[in-house]
Amino acid sequence: QVHLVESGGGLVQPGGSLRLSCAASGFFFSSYAMSWYRQAPGKERELVATITSTGESTNYADSVKGRFTISRDNVKNTVYLQMNSLKLEDTAVYYCKVRVLPWNYWGQGTQVTVSS
Repeated sequence: QVHLVESGGGLVQPGGSLRLSCAASGFFFSSYAMSWYRQAPGKERELVATITSTGESTNYADSVKGRFTISRDNVKNTVYLQMNSLKLEDTAVYYCKVRVLPWNYWGQGTQVTVSS
């Protein structure tokens, strides 16, 4: 059974940093691309970053390029999102996602609040 558990969210001031983690189980982690999404209040869920199964390639939303870094550890079955230079508009619930055909699997989310 696929299981994703996010952690690392919290309250941070503008300009601060956080590192999110997503621990995965129930599937062959190193064979699958992983993604981070976020959903702010009243907004649709949006893709933040994606990393290929080997970690060789990454993609980012324009809004986070140069500030966020996605990475993975295929030994620990964990994907990370390093978030630097956080802005007020980064406030959202952050989710990790994997597509194991035919389904998309999501974690429960972790809240990130950027506030002064």
